[in-house]
Amino acid sequence: MSRFGVGQPLTRKEDFRLLTGQGRYVDDLSLPNQTYAEFLRSPHAHARIVQIDTEKAKSASGVCAVYVAADVADAGLAGLPVTFMPEKAPPGYAPEFPLLARDVVRYVGESLAMVVAESAEEAARALDKIEVQYETLPASVGLEAAASDGAPELWPGKAPFNISFVWDGGDMGAVVTAFRQAAHLVKIDVINNRVAIAAIECRAALGVHDPESGRSTLYTASQMPHPLRADLAKIFDKPEEQFRVVIKDVGGGFGAKNSMYCEQALVVWAARLLDRPVKWVGQRSDAFITDFHGRDNMTHAELALDQDGKFLGLLVDETANLGAYISGRGAIPPVLNQPALAGTYQTPAIHVRVRGMFTNTVPTDVYRGAGRPEAIYLLERLIDKAADELNIDRVELRRLNIIPADAFPYKTPLGLTYDGGLFERNLDEGLRRIDWEGMELRRAEAKARGTRRGIGLANYVERSGHGVTQNATLRVGHDGGVTVLIGTMSNGQGHETAYAQIAAELLSLEPNQVEVIQGDTDLIAQGKGTGGSWSIPVGGAAMAKASDAVIDKGKDIAGHLLEASDVDIEFSDGNFRVSGTDRAVDWCTVAAAAHDPRQLPEGMTPGLEGTGEFVPSNHTFPNGCHLCEIELDPETGALTIIRYLVVHDFGVVLNPLLLEGQVHGGVVQGLGQAVFERTYYDDAGQLHTSSFMDYNIPRADQIPPIEFTSNPTPCPANPLGFKGCGEAGAAGAPPAVVNAVVDALSEFGIKHIDMPLTPERIWLAINNATTLQSSP
Repeated sequence: MSRFGVGQPLTRKEDFRLLTGQGRYVDDLSLPNQTYAEFLRSPHAHARIVQIDTEKAKSASGVCAVYVAADVADAGLAGLPVTFMPEKAPPGYAPEFPLLARDVVRYVGESLAMVVAESAEEAARALDKIEVQYETLPASVGLEAAASDGAPELWPGKAPFNISFVWDGGDMGAVVTAFRQAAHLVKIDVINNRVAIAAIECRAALGVHDPESGRSTLYTASQMPHPLRADLAKIFDKPEEQFRVVIKDVGGGFGAKNSMYCEQALVVWAARLLDRPVKWVGQRSDAFITDFHGRDNMTHAELALDQDGKFLGLLVDETANLGAYISGRGAIPPVLNQPALAGTYQTPAIHVRVRGMFTNTVPTDVYRGAGRPEAIYLLERLIDKAADELNIDRVELRRLNIIPADAFPYKTPLGLTYDGGLFERNLDEGLRRIDWEGMELRRAEAKARGTRRGIGLANYVERSGHGVTQNATLRVGHDGGVTVLIGTMSNGQGHETAYAQIAAELLSLEPNQVEVIQGDTDLIAQGKGTGGSWSIPVGGAAMAKASDAVIDKGKDIAGHLLEASDVDIEFSDGNFRVSGTDRAVDWCTVAAAAHDPRQLPEGMTPGLEGTGEFVPSNHTFPNGCHLCEIELDPETGALTIIRYLVVHDFGVVLNPLLLEGQVHGGVVQGLGQAVFERTYYDDAGQLHTSSFMDYNIPRADQIPPIEFTSNPTPCPANPLGFKGCGEAGAAGAPPAVVNAVVDALSEFGIKHIDMPLTPERIWLAINNATTLQSSP
């Protein structure tokens, strides 16, 4: 193991730069002769655009241009690309998502016009001079409203009953058989609430065009530079080579910065027309109504069990809110990650049906976990409800059905093959560390003080990495320093540190000898970006293959310098050595020789670099157990999270500090959705939670210290043993805390409560249950 390689708690290389104001975000970029863009947003959730008059705006001070949908259509620009649509999912309608609305607006915040001016202030003032005449239309806002009889249709004649697609997975016949054999049937209805992304950096874009080369450059904040370049090529109907995407530092992404937005394409288009750079920086109030939201589905599920409590079958019927359009990856969460419904349990038969629904709201897209947290929340809530109805201890019900260590490889009913894990050991370790057995004493003590204690847990396993390939290039300088060029994109995870540690491990270097380059499609040939917790497992494995190529060429050079056959050269601890002897040359000597043609074998090309591609043979399966203890005040509904504990298996731990940061961040986002964050639209489609005065993200004093312990197992699908950790916290937190709250509320006869667990919602649940209990 290198001194600063895999497994070492190296502090983040990028933190000094970021914490001392040396980060480079889009708003920090300014170019000569730059102009500024602002966008007119719809104030209506559903309305026909009768007339739009831009003449006064065009003559306003400082205005360079005003564009509307007709201009976009005349230019032949396509709408925003849809990256994923489920197969075998009739009617499967994906409407064009226009860059600017032309005839009808379908959500508050949809863009109608773009103003480009000499300053952002002049552009904003010109927006006020655009006159729009609307004819308001009836809106379908929530899922229940959109699915009700006679609901206004967003896409009449194309998406009947507001249904975009109906998709199903699993074996319905096997589930029907299981239900016929069942001794018990447990049902639950859950809502997975909509959340705003609330990334610390608002979205922004800067378009630049070079008329001589005909190439355009987009500077933006995104997780996926190469996919964005491909999207631009589709929108403009031009080769990808005509576009460059450059991403510097990113202040949080969480999935919502994966897909293309209209502003990104339009600043590039305007720059091409004006032959001047065009910059747009979104504001927080704008972000709430234009950033793609996350989650938002309601699900009915039924679990069949035999007389002893063994799971026989699971039937799931989900309705997913897509918003007014399907965003680039908006159909992924309700479809692609439904296999997470199998969880850590042996359930012989599972079937799931999903209806993707249009509503007059901002579209949804992937959000940390992208369907995995939704599935795990449903499953773990259902298991707790089953334990209650069958009068079986909830821990023992899980233990009875958990996949044992000797069952791997284990094929789930939804097509995954788990390659390993110690799920029951995770559970046992978590129970011991949180003192599950001592809970009744703590519960009694709390009740004596007039409060109520509850404790909950959730097991999880999720897939990561399969279906995504990654390339990496390691380029060695004449001084032995290494540059890593890789097509992932850090948006807060610490890739500069992580990849430096991997390179240090593979090539016996110091991390300060490694430079990491991401986010420039001209410098990096290929890339899939960052998402799905795949960057370190897949990117790291690609680096390992690239390092093999570097070492192989290094052996050839060392053999030439040592006058030995390359097959007799071995590399370890930074030295190329002739096997069985003390004759060796060090890394820096070989690196210098690689750049000096006089010291190379005849015919060898100068330089020392290697490129590797990793194609995963299977998913990795990070897994663990989350446990949460809470206390609530029945008089006010106020909830306090007392303890939070995670036992995790992420395979080989690359850096314990980075891992801790990922777990902490994921858990807090999960707790945010479950306890604090509420996205509220009224019946007219107006978003009432459109500022941090109304939308409550967690604060540090509301979150207890997050305790966690590592319980790693091998990862056969990954050559470095990494499983991925970015989404685990967000997956386990919601069911763990909701299970804890329901436990605390059980004495009131409450069996379920939907997220978010606001004081009002808890107080109303207690009040309603008490009223029912006291009624004759």
